[in-house]
Amino acid sequence: MVARIDGWLQALVELKGSDLHLAAGRPPLARVHGTLRPLETEALEGHKLRSLLDEITPKEGRETYRCSGDHDFAYAVQGLARFRVNLFVQEHGPGAVLRVIPEKILSLDELKAPPVLGRLADLTGGLALVTGPTGSGKSTTMAAIIDAINTRYARHVVTIEDPLEFVHPRKRSFFSQREVGQHAKSFASALRAAVREDVDVLLVGEMRDRETIALALAAAEMGVLVFGTLHTNSASKTIARIVDAFPVDEQQQARLSLSESLAAVVAQILLPSADGQGRVALHEVLLRSPGLANLIREGNASMIANAIQAGKGAGMQTMDDALFAAATEKRITPERAFEHAQDKKRFQPLLAKGEQ
Repeated sequence: MVARIDGWLQALVELKGSDLHLAAGRPPLARVHGTLRPLETEALEGHKLRSLLDEITPKEGRETYRCSGDHDFAYAVQGLARFRVNLFVQEHGPGAVLRVIPEKILSLDELKAPPVLGRLADLTGGLALVTGPTGSGKSTTMAAIIDAINTRYARHVVTIEDPLEFVHPRKRSFFSQREVGQHAKSFASALRAAVREDVDVLLVGEMRDRETIALALAAAEMGVLVFGTLHTNSASKTIARIVDAFPVDEQQQARLSLSESLAAVVAQILLPSADGQGRVALHEVLLRSPGLANLIREGNASMIANAIQAGKGAGMQTMDDALFAAATEKRITPERAFEHAQDKKRFQPLLAKGEQ
C-alpha cells in the first residue's frame, strides 16, 4: 500500500530538497537549498496528520510517540530514497520532519570535498570526528568516507546509528549496521559489544553523552578506527566539548586519552551557493600532529587555530580560509562569507569589491 505522505516526499526529491516539515496548523513545507517553501496552501489538521504519520510509523514506534511525544526512525520509499523521520508534538498538535537520505552514497569527489578528507579512509586507528550544526551534511560526508574505506580495503565495519541512515553495499569491506532501539539498547551497549567483535572501523552516529564518548576514546586507544559526530562548529570547540563531558576530576585523564587518540576533526557547514541553485559544504580540517597532542594535554584549545595554520602543507585549513576561498572563487557570496567568518576584518575587502 502506498502511504499518502509519499506524494509530498516525491515532490521534495524532485525539487532537490533536503527536508519535509509537517505540523498541525501549517501547510506542508519543503526545505529547498536552505529555504522553506510550501508544497500546498491548505493547513494540515491535527487528526489527519496523525493518521498520515501512523501509516509510516512502525507499530512499536506509535506507542513510544504517544507516551513520550517524540520518536525517531527511518522510512524508505522504494526507488525514491530513505528518510530519517523525527516525530514530535508542538502547540497545535503532531508534527514531523523527514530528512532525505539518498539511496546512492555520493563519493568524496562527487561531494567536491577537500582531497585531505580522502586520507581519513586510509587511517588504521584513532578517533576521527565530523562535526557541525544540524543539517550541515555531517552524515553525508561520513558516509562518503566510509564508502571510500569500503572501496579500498577489506575491513570489518560496524556502524551504530539512531536511526540507521545510509545502507552500505558490500564492496571490499564487511558491514554490521545496527540501529539503537532495534538492534541494541543504547549507543553505549552497542559500543561495548563492538570492541569484542574483531572490528576494524567503528562509526558512532552521535557521541551524545560521557559514557559514549569514554567508550569511543577507549576503542580508539585500543587501535580501532573510530568515526563519530558532534554538534560543534570548530575543531577547538570539539576538543573542549569532549573534555567538558567528563567530571572535573576526570578531565585531565580525558585530555591525555584524547591527545593520544585524536586523528582528525572535520568541522562542516553548509551554505547557499552564490547562484542560489544549491548549497556548498565548507570544512575546517585539523589533523594529528605532535604539536596538537601537546596542546590537548595542556588544555590550550585557544592555540588550535595556530596549529591548523602551521599544518596547511599537510592539508589542514581553518574555516575562515575555507570561507575566503569559496567567496573569492564566487561559490558563495562575500556577504555570506563575512556572516560566518571569525576574523571579520579580513573579509571587508571582499565586501567592498562586491559593492563595486
